[in-house]
Amino acid sequence: MTSIPFFRAAASRTQGPVGIIDIGSNSVRLVIYEGANRIPSILFNEKIMAGLGRGLGKSGALDAQAVERTLVALARFKRLAEDMGAASLRTVATAAVRDASNGADFMARLAAIGLPVDLLPGREEASLAGHGVLAAIPEADGIVGDLGGGSLELAPVAQGEVGEGVSIPFGVLRIAAMKARTARDLERATASALKKAGWTGTTAGKPFYMVGGSWRALARLHMTLSAFPLPIIHQYGLEPAEAARLVRALGQLDPKRVKAVAGISSSRVPALPHAAQLLAVLVRMLKPSRLIVSAYGLREGLLHRSLPKDVRALDPLICAAREEGVRQGRFPEHGDVLDRWIAPLFVGETAGAARLRHAACLLADVGWRAHPEFRAERGLETALHGHWVAIDATERAMLGQALFTHFGGEGVPELVGRLIDADAVETARRWGLAMRLGQRLSGGVAGPLETSRLLTDGPALRLELAGGDTALYGEAVERRHRLLAEALGRKATLTTN
Repeated sequence: MTSIPFFRAAASRTQGPVGIIDIGSNSVRLVIYEGANRIPSILFNEKIMAGLGRGLGKSGALDAQAVERTLVALARFKRLAEDMGAASLRTVATAAVRDASNGADFMARLAAIGLPVDLLPGREEASLAGHGVLAAIPEADGIVGDLGGGSLELAPVAQGEVGEGVSIPFGVLRIAAMKARTARDLERATASALKKAGWTGTTAGKPFYMVGGSWRALARLHMTLSAFPLPIIHQYGLEPAEAARLVRALGQLDPKRVKAVAGISSSRVPALPHAAQLLAVLVRMLKPSRLIVSAYGLREGLLHRSLPKDVRALDPLICAAREEGVRQGRFPEHGDVLDRWIAPLFVGETAGAARLRHAACLLADVGWRAHPEFRAERGLETALHGHWVAIDATERAMLGQALFTHFGGEGVPELVGRLIDADAVETARRWGLAMRLGQRLSGGVAGPLETSRLLTDGPALRLELAGGDTALYGEAVERRHRLLAEALGRKATLTTN
């Protein structure tokens, strides 16, 4: 992944919002994105659980009542997109409409209200799910599985590319109608369908990336049952054996308890046992090393695939942190300059650590509008609960500790201590102290950081200032210089040139 200056990142946006309507077998959703840039901010998001494919397994047709509900919702979605000034609005439909005997009639009715529909072939649906995962997890290397109401799409991803995928008619609404009495019956049926579709891929020793609302709901349930401290679903990881445990748990839990889990729609609860059964079958068949949830899927894949290659290659975490820094900070260029200024202190760290440190520097000014007593909490909240991708829970915790320390927080926040070990805490704390020194020395502007240097020199932590900048070394700067030196096991020294 690469990064670009903030002004080029901002320039990569299209003019005006971009809308996507996704007509699935279970849900129908409108999302309005701020623009088609590397990480699109969501301006509006609304769905209905229409259940278009509810009776597809038995009747072969879209459910009549669901069709009428969907048409009402889509008329609203179209009007909202117009009122929000969407520069483009694309409507796509997937398995239920693709396979239904009355799918063509449904599409004709949509065209009549001014919503022409792109009917996605199964392989393209699989490819778009893969692009969605790469948009949010650029280093993904394994198999993407997108489970909807009417179908399951599988696609291999590696080195930023999506391989040939397949689609099989095993969505959660259809599994219920299958005559698969046991897990082995479902496994045989799945194996037969994959063979018929031409699937030859394997995740043996590689992750399986879970896409789709039903699997996200499963992960949410697992998060609750395991008392995971940070309720961020994207890049939540499970051991493969947990799929079978979820099957057993859903067989024992009262549905009312499942419905009470935050983030699980009550309309999804009846389908969760089928989603868990299919996941357990795929784990046995594909032997993945890890199950990883992706909050991004087909819709984000549509945007990601449309971007130029050089924009797709950008690091989404760095892009998003830079844009947030520009939006909330005082001096937009400061984060990149701050990162370069403190980098000499951390020579030899891993590329992943350097990337997190860079993101922290880009966010180093997000708390300036907050009350001084709560700036540390603002920084922590931004890191832990921000809408970031390409970052897992432990990385969020390191980012949070760095910003908490940078904004003057003392010690280790309880949630951070539950997610990372003492060594990671200390690394992030040192980042925060270095950022705090740079911010105080410069006042948040670039100039003093560009004419000074901070480096280790034997037992010393040496700050070199240009002759004209010596007046900047006041008591507050001296104190922060000393605290950072102590954290690094060195002595603070000042030189001028």
